[in-house]
Amino acid sequence: MYRKLKELRKKKKLTTMDMAEKLEISKPFYCQLENQTRRLSYDMAVKIAGVFGMKPDSVFYHDHTNRENEEN
Repeated sequence: MYRKLKELRKKKKLTTMDMAEKLEISKPFYCQLENQTRRLSYDMAVKIAGVFGMKPDSVFYHDHTNRENEEN
């Protein structure tokens, strides 16, 4: 799971439905992204980061590198 993404969403008091609406996608699609059951495209990462006024690396990079380290 993208821990930071979920933390940011909750900190902003946004529901998964709020995020889906902001991103113009369905709620199940957003939940799949947040739970990493659907592949995150770069364009979607940019859109999600934009909701928080951040860059994609600030939201996703830490989780990505931690997952790679856990796999090795």
